[in-house]
Amino acid sequence: MTVWIILGILVVGIVWIISMYNSLVTLRNQVTNGWKQIDVQLKRRHDLIPNLVNTVKGIMQFEQETLQKVIEARSAAMGAHGVKDSAAKESALSDAVSKFMVVVEQYPQLRSSENVKSLQEELTSTENKISFARQFYNDIATKFNTAQQVFPGVVIAGMFNFQPAELFEITEAAERNVPQVDLTLRK
Repeated sequence: MTVWIILGILVVGIVWIISMYNSLVTLRNQVTNGWKQIDVQLKRRHDLIPNLVNTVKGIMQFEQETLQKVIEARSAAMGAHGVKDSAAKESALSDAVSKFMVVVEQYPQLRSSENVKSLQEELTSTENKISFARQFYNDIATKFNTAQQVFPGVVIAGMFNFQPAELFEITEAAERNVPQVDLTLRK
């Protein structure tokens, strides 16, 4: 009888270890998928930017510095490796694109161009998708990290050498500041 009890405890223990391991593997794969979803949207943005730049390049002769900053930021972002590097370089690209869009708005002939409008809408849509993909990634990465840090997951994560996932973070201190909005009509 004692042998059966010990055998039963061993079987339950093995099933528990397998279950916890499978849960951690599932979460790790979801983290990887979340990162790949961000990657897809970043590729889409990287493909859209040259089209927008080329469309407005001839008209924006006086804004070559702005165009150059967008191109340089895009090149740097395409060469990013890992979550932290990507977050920093994509943040710089977002800043450059944002400034670029403000400059585009200053040119009436660009605002009325259907190609520019279409590309701006595509880029805005892509920026929103990137934001949602980052949020999903951070959510699943946090869930994965938490599963590794709480008992009994910490035991299994340690046994099988699971590593925590990096989170996307704001890298520019200025991005954390609350924007100042002045709705008065004073000049």
